[in-house]
Amino acid sequence: MSRHDEEKSEVRVDKWLWAVRIFKSRSQATEACRKGRVAVNDSEAKPGRSVRRGDIVTVRKDHITYTFRVTGILEKRVSAKLAAENMEDLTPPEEMERRKVTHSRPAIFRPKGLGRPTKKERRLLDRLRGEEP
Repeated sequence: MSRHDEEKSEVRVDKWLWAVRIFKSRSQATEACRKGRVAVNDSEAKPGRSVRRGDIVTVRKDHITYTFRVTGILEKRVSAKLAAENMEDLTPPEEMERRKVTHSRPAIFRPKGLGRPTKKERRLLDRLRGEEP
């Protein structure tokens, strides 16, 4: 790290989320903040909100609520190894279990161009997924 980086004590939350690789692009991080999916210390965060070391950042992404503690300030994207050193993952194990369940669902293929399923087809799809009404 350069001397200039060490002097930095805070950074925008959208930049930090992008730099530590929680989002693939900064625009995705900014959009998540605008939609109210990001909170800093239990208060909703706008993209320009500053984060400091020790802050708790909560992110709702893909139906899972991730929780991170800021341990380092980054403005630029770095390698995954360095990014991991600048945050502490506090996500509860229950949330990680939910992630496994979400990813293990079988995908149902529907050819492009068939339009929306009819009510009958939708009920059949629900039964296949195990979501009987």
